[in-house]
Amino acid sequence: MVETLFSGLIHGGVYALAAVGMSLVFGVTNVANFAQGSLVAVGMMTAWWVGSSLGWGLIPTILAVVLVTGLVGLVTNLLVITPLEGRQPIAALLGTVGVGQVLDNGMQLIFGSQTRAFPQLLPTHNLHALGISFGTSDLVMGLVALASMVALWAFLTYGRTGQAIRATSQDSQAALQMGVPVTSIRTIAFVIGSILAGIAGIFIGLFKTNINPMDGSAIGMTAFVAAAIGGLGSIPGAIIGGLVLGLAEAVGVGLFGDGVHDLITFGTLLLVLILKPSGFLGRKADMGKEPMTGTLPEAARPIRLPLWANLSLAAAALATPFIFSDHLAGIGTQVTIYAIAAVGLTLISGSAGQTILGLAGPVAVGAYASALLTMRMHWPFTLSLLGAAIIAALAASLLTFPVWKLSGHYVAIATIGVGAVMVAIIRIWGPLTRGSLGLQGIPLPTFLGKPLYTQQMQYLLDLVILLLVLAVTSRIRSSHLGHVFEAIGEDGQAAWSLGIRTGAYKALAYALACGSAGIAGALLAHQYTYIDPTLFNPTMSTLILTIIVLGGMKSPTGAVIGSLILVGAPELLRILPEVRIMAYGLVLIVFIICRPQGLFSTKRRAW
Repeated sequence: MVETLFSGLIHGGVYALAAVGMSLVFGVTNVANFAQGSLVAVGMMTAWWVGSSLGWGLIPTILAVVLVTGLVGLVTNLLVITPLEGRQPIAALLGTVGVGQVLDNGMQLIFGSQTRAFPQLLPTHNLHALGISFGTSDLVMGLVALASMVALWAFLTYGRTGQAIRATSQDSQAALQMGVPVTSIRTIAFVIGSILAGIAGIFIGLFKTNINPMDGSAIGMTAFVAAAIGGLGSIPGAIIGGLVLGLAEAVGVGLFGDGVHDLITFGTLLLVLILKPSGFLGRKADMGKEPMTGTLPEAARPIRLPLWANLSLAAAALATPFIFSDHLAGIGTQVTIYAIAAVGLTLISGSAGQTILGLAGPVAVGAYASALLTMRMHWPFTLSLLGAAIIAALAASLLTFPVWKLSGHYVAIATIGVGAVMVAIIRIWGPLTRGSLGLQGIPLPTFLGKPLYTQQMQYLLDLVILLLVLAVTSRIRSSHLGHVFEAIGEDGQAAWSLGIRTGAYKALAYALACGSAGIAGALLAHQYTYIDPTLFNPTMSTLILTIIVLGGMKSPTGAVIGSLILVGAPELLRILPEVRIMAYGLVLIVFIICRPQGLFSTKRRAW
């Protein structure tokens, strides 16, 4: 147990390195940098290349990683973050999500997707002290992490630029009036945060010994969780959060196995946010600062088509299954399934103005619920579809009911945890879900007791359900309830002052979105006939969110257009998965910067 705790402290120190950089960036820019994990991957793969191909030792490798990750951070800040200054915080948050996708899949294209051995940058010696066995890399890892944090503390405390960073973090407007070049200081903070992520990537490689270009995003997400646990914007909090998370993971995995890793990581996040909403050392003032309420296209409104146009489009869509080939109908099923999930998301992320980053969890719950209801309890498909929607909505509501007392970025962060916990429970609940093995032999969807065994039949079913979801969502948006959602999204504080329980209504909008996601998951399960937890990953959540950003966050019809472009076009062109996901990230970045209202929305006139 002593060695387990020691390992947890070492691993937690590496988490803390990346988390400190994330908190530094958040404190100065109020940007939750979701690309931090990808920068960890950049550092790790850069270290692998210079160590393996050039044979460099530890010090030259650290210098190379500092140069590369610092440059990547600088370019990211100049091209993505700086152009979004003055926008709603959701804009920069989604921009960093897009940057993360580009970096992750760029690393995969450059270095390949295979797992490889990390080079021995240090001589390996087995050391013993106080009854603990550890290696040279463990000792150096801990010392470098400690030295980096001490150096950062000294820089922020005594350095002129460091003091400017602290002043900008406390009050950027006051700092600007005192002559501090706030824009330059924010750039410096972003570069420092990127460098710390890169250094963390080196030691993650040494610790893991076998690495993959996609490893950094998972480690980076854990570091993000550590920063949130400690309190976003608090550097001491990030250190505490990293150590706490490292210890929790070491003890939990040691006792229950690696399968509980995600449950421990994200369960700890939810528990801390519920008990201490601003994290261990976060400032309560930060929770209300520039809240996420207020949708990305503040002055946008969805395009409304006349009834005859909607009916004509619906009739044209319903005709396509009768003329499409098997291949085109198969693509159509993918487009409609993602569109169904995205249409529901417009209620919470569009109308109510709350970013949701973990919708893959409710999709997974819906998929497994419908599959198990038909396989184990022999429910008819139609009832299992309805059951999937209800179970997904209830499961999400139960896990998130304490979350709606949070505000600011913490709600969006909590939804990541909720989605990850849902998938983690599915993975470890072996007797019911068969864990990582997944469920196979899921029956095909049926209509009036007859199986829909062709792609065209399944596509027609998906289209009918999509039109029903569109009709229900549009009716909600035009109702009194929809107007309440809109009021909350436009100005949550004003809505609260009028007696509207904003948290309760956001919870309702989220439940409706999760019900729609559950239907999408059920259709996916019955048409794939096989599912396992790996299908429901963060990329799915990001894709669904990107779909509504592209189409227009407040536009259900725009969600269909976004799905057609982001899901249909890559499938039709048979683009490689890595290139496809990189394209999602680029589209997200371009549209947030150039056309934040989306394709199927227009800007309101300024009066």
